[in-house]
Amino acid sequence: MKLLSFVAGGRASFGALKDNGVVDLGTRMAPCATLRQLLEAGRLAEAAQLVASAAPDHPLDKIAFAPVIPDPGKIICVGLNYRDHVAETGRTVTEKPALFVRFPCSQVGHLQPIVKPEVSDDFDYEGELALVIGKGGRHIPASRALDHIAGYSCYNEGSIRDWQRHTSQFLSGKTFAESGSFGPWLVTADEIPDPSKLTLQTRLNGAVVQDTTTDLLITAVPELIAYISTICPLVPGDVIVTGTPGGVGAKRTPPLWMRPGDTVEVEISGIGILRNKVVAEPA
Repeated sequence: MKLLSFVAGGRASFGALKDNGVVDLGTRMAPCATLRQLLEAGRLAEAAQLVASAAPDHPLDKIAFAPVIPDPGKIICVGLNYRDHVAETGRTVTEKPALFVRFPCSQVGHLQPIVKPEVSDDFDYEGELALVIGKGGRHIPASRALDHIAGYSCYNEGSIRDWQRHTSQFLSGKTFAESGSFGPWLVTADEIPDPSKLTLQTRLNGAVVQDTTTDLLITAVPELIAYISTICPLVPGDVIVTGTPGGVGAKRTPPLWMRPGDTVEVEISGIGILRNKVVAEPA
């Protein structure tokens, strides 16, 4: 099942993809008004049964995509989690994963514009696999971690590199308003039983700039969940963005930055294509 958050007719809702349309679950599964609330209520199976017998309410081309989870409690990002990216940065592999956060205001949905900030021209792409927690927990063992995942999506973790380099902490360059994107939808975990068997490709204006397989993650998805859940409880709707491979624009000669008018795509096998235009920050 493919679940998405969207706006139609001026109303925010969530639903499921079916026959090139969207079954509006927000109108059918009260009191759940958001996808996060559906996950919190543990009603995924009920939603699947409803979608099987329902007709789409909205054509896909008549909705505006929102981030898959517009209102996550946490967006936890993993840095330096592919060896080729570690190598191109000149760093060394760390024993434990490097973590930082993004804020919900930093992300937009599929087909929505991502914003190059006025204060920087160093706007970089980072194609990544994202997962959404469906069942909460603390101290989750890696052996059971996949049972806690609701599903998977694509993420473009747009990074403002000069601001990222202001200090040793990444946050200032990683959470500019509307600089990243999340979508197009959440593919439920039953359709992706092993997240280490996916391919990931990022394209800028149609040219491939990143190309990898997720078995090359340094810290794999189960171990990420185990590590993060030791630090803090994970709850339904939390998002973990698992890291970007080599090929980022900052490490090319000359650097390859995203510019207004560019189109950037992140494609992951079994999930789909997240596509966004780049626009300049309004004056």
